Amino acid sequence: MTPEELVEIEKIRQLKSRYFRTMDQKDWDAWEQVFCEDVKIDTTQDGAPPINGRAAFRKFLSPLLQNVKTVHHGHMSEVELTGRDTARGIWAMEDMLWWPKTEGGRHLWGMGWYYERYRRDPDGEWRILELVLKRARVEQDGMQTFPPAPS
Repeated sequence: MTPEELVEIEKIRQLKSRYFRTMDQKDWDAWEQVFCEDVKIDTTQDGAPPINGRAAFRKFLSPLLQNVKTVHHGHMSEVELTGRDTARGIWAMEDMLWWPKTEGGRHLWGMGWYYERYRRDPDGEWRILELVLKRARVEQDGMQTFPPAPS
């Protein structure tokens, strides 16, 4: 791997860090910019529909999380450049969400992996082109909800 390739991989790692931070801080304008305009989002395992486009993803997610305290962590990144302007990555993830008492006061803890593809857009910035979330476990209020606990 060349030093130049390492620089590009680090740019992608910084991009993903910005994704987590801006989502947790509810900085939706900055958060939206981590995605390509034509991003494809698959969080269907969580019950969401497939989403196409960053504006549609913001319209879907920002109202759901606006009043929720969230902490998202990405770990152990595996980033591979697949072309001059393309890459893919896998991130181990953990998220914790706390709803206000006025909205039920629930707590969610989840873990799994993000499978992603990236593209360097014409402005020279790396962005997320495709995001697929595959969860290994979810607990709500301390009870395992995914995968379903054995009977």
